[in-house]
Amino acid sequence: MEFVDTPEEAAFRDEIRTWLSEHLTGDFAALGGRGGPADEHGWDIRVEWEKLLGKDRWLGLSWPTEHGGRGAGFAEQVIFSEEYAKANAPARVSFFGEGLFAPTLLAFGTEEQKRRFLPKIQSVEELWCQGFSEPNAGSDLANVQTRGVLDGDQWIVNGQKVWTTLAHRAHWCFCVTRTDPESEGHKGLSYLLIPMDQPGVEVRPLKQMTGTAEFNEVFFDDARAAKDQVLGPVGEGWKVAMATLGFERGTAFLSQQLAFQRELEEIIDLARANGAIEDPQIRQELADSFVGVQIMKFNGMRMLTSLVHTGVLGPESSIGKLYWSSWHRTLGERAMHVLGPAGGIVEGTPGDAGAYALSEFQRIFMFSRSETIYAGSSEIQRNIIGERVLGLPREPR
Repeated sequence: MEFVDTPEEAAFRDEIRTWLSEHLTGDFAALGGRGGPADEHGWDIRVEWEKLLGKDRWLGLSWPTEHGGRGAGFAEQVIFSEEYAKANAPARVSFFGEGLFAPTLLAFGTEEQKRRFLPKIQSVEELWCQGFSEPNAGSDLANVQTRGVLDGDQWIVNGQKVWTTLAHRAHWCFCVTRTDPESEGHKGLSYLLIPMDQPGVEVRPLKQMTGTAEFNEVFFDDARAAKDQVLGPVGEGWKVAMATLGFERGTAFLSQQLAFQRELEEIIDLARANGAIEDPQIRQELADSFVGVQIMKFNGMRMLTSLVHTGVLGPESSIGKLYWSSWHRTLGERAMHVLGPAGGIVEGTPGDAGAYALSEFQRIFMFSRSETIYAGSSEIQRNIIGERVLGLPREPR
């Protein structure tokens, strides 16, 4: 892709900058870029901000105009992500709805499903969570054991999902479910759309070492979903789920990757302020991180070329996921090097309701450990790259 704006793209960039400067004020500006797909910081403020984005069709930017979007192309999506990150706008709360479910819905859903779900995502009336991982089906997603049985005009669902991000906030779950009891592996899975607010759904939080609990266990005990609440053909949910993971590793993480550069700049500013920049080793580490974030950005855009041509990312998307998660984990470690001994001290005292109050750098260090695991572990990404991108022999089973 070209990295110089056309006149039309320059006008679009100016429109975004103008809108952000007019609306990113007060509590929205004070929140800054805090939050994220697995971070509840400033949640209520971020929900209100998201509603503004939806009202003016920045949420759903790439959707067809007949479904409330702007019909924006890939270049325009990149421009929006760049300007959003530069403005230090609040992290999005509809990552799973707009970023993952909506593009999957547009690719595989019926017109009736699109009309039902897209407006509620855009208005932020309905939030979504992702029901993929299970206790024995994490990176090995094909081992899903959650069962769905059709009973008249309803699916009856039983099973357990785990590491379900923000399930306690969600109104709906897109859930990979085994609907053919005789099937194994990739076959016989369906992509069910399950309402969360019903007696058969129990959400239990999982408290992390960051002191927060954005991840959850979700238990389905005769939970119900309407017969037509299946995305794609019954029994062919694996293909749909793989498309969702492609979007997760593609444009859905683009804004986050661009925000990494801001984090690096803040760490460099801290190193200058506390004198750590004078340490040659730390200075070299920060220079290496700077080079790495540039590689990440441009390689990410190169990787997304197939999305422009086909609308769906191929296995090469694993390159980007492997790279950014490893880079960000290392950045967290380097932030602790810059902090020095102060990095081991947290605010609050034992017994305080607010004990374990981490600084943003401490949170990055802790939470980034999980990024090499969720959305496909680094080991699995290496296998995908080796087998499906480079054509190497499969790992022995």
